Order: sequence, then structure tokens, then C-alpha cells
Amino acid sequence: MKYLAILIAVFLLPTALAEEFTLEPGFVSLFNGKDLTGWCYTKDNVFEGKTEASDGRYSAKDGALVVNPHKEGQSRFAQISTTKEFPKDFELRLEFRAAVNADSGIFLRKPQLQCRDYLVAGPYKDLKKYKPQDWNEIVVVVKDNVAHCTCNGEVLEDALKLPATGPIGLEADRGQMEYRRIRIKELQ
Repeated sequence: MKYLAILIAVFLLPTALAEEFTLEPGFVSLFNGKDLTGWCYTKDNVFEGKTEASDGRYSAKDGALVVNPHKEGQSRFAQISTTKEFPKDFELRLEFRAAVNADSGIFLRKPQLQCRDYLVAGPYKDLKKYKPQDWNEIVVVVKDNVAHCTCNGEVLEDALKLPATGPIGLEADRGQMEYRRIRIKELQ
């Protein structure tokens, strides 16, 4: 009986923890945790209601938007974007978990913020609060087309210049990356 309780806890705890998350006031979710609704490769290749991108590089699984490693015959690089653009100042928050040496990125209206297994793949190898192969939080605050970006409170980019509008995107490059709790709030 004791082992059964442990098995139940191991399999149900991640689901229970994912369900406990509540959006902060003013934030809207960009990923519903179930499918790729609101995301696309192009305006003609959208993933409304689908749990997997047309080429399998992205999928929705266990509350996470998963960037899957490329397979033989697939392009190494792929970029998924929101179907919506964000012309106003905003705050973007998300959590990510990178496999060993994973390489991905977050596109902010087009420019890319590297999102990787930082201590191995760089470029931010001196982060003290980064947790390898665990969940980490990225916060991006955009004001007047300039982004201030942090990982677990440590500065990644202090003044990343952005165009006036564009979507939020994620890159598939090397290894597996998971994103969850992707949310945005327009600033006044």
C-alpha cells in the first residue's frame, strides 16, 4: 500500500502542481497548456486546436509547450510564433526547462533573446540563480520598444532594442526545451 501511494504521488504531483498556477492580475495566457491554439508557423500554417505542429517540432504535453529535438530529414531550425502581435508596452513572463546543452530562443517582436541551458550553452554562463534541467523564470519588460530581460531575477539583457510591433516566438534549434506559464500583460 505504501508503494502504491508513492507511485500515485510521483505520477499525479506534476499535474497537481501545474494546475495550481493562477494568472496574476492583468495577465493573459499565450499558451493554454493543452494545445497550440494561438500559435503558428505562418498565417497559412496555424495550429488551432492541434497538440502538435505540422512537422512535430513543437507539441503541447503535460501543461508545457515542448520544443522537440529535430529528427533526420527535418530542418534543424524552426520558429513558432503567436498569431497575435504586440504593439504596446508589455511584460512577458514564462518558465522554461532546458535539457542538457539545449539551445532555443524567445523572439520579441522579431529580435531573439537566447534561451538555453545557459551554464553549458551560454551566452550567460555566469548566472548564479539558473537551475540546470529545472524550471527557470524569464521576465521581459518592454517600454518604448526597449526590452529589459531577466532569468530568475538576474539581468540577461538590459536594453534590447525592438521594432514597434510583432509577435512573441519560440525557436527550435538543439535539444529539448519546455516552456510553460507563458503570459503577457499590456502596460499603461
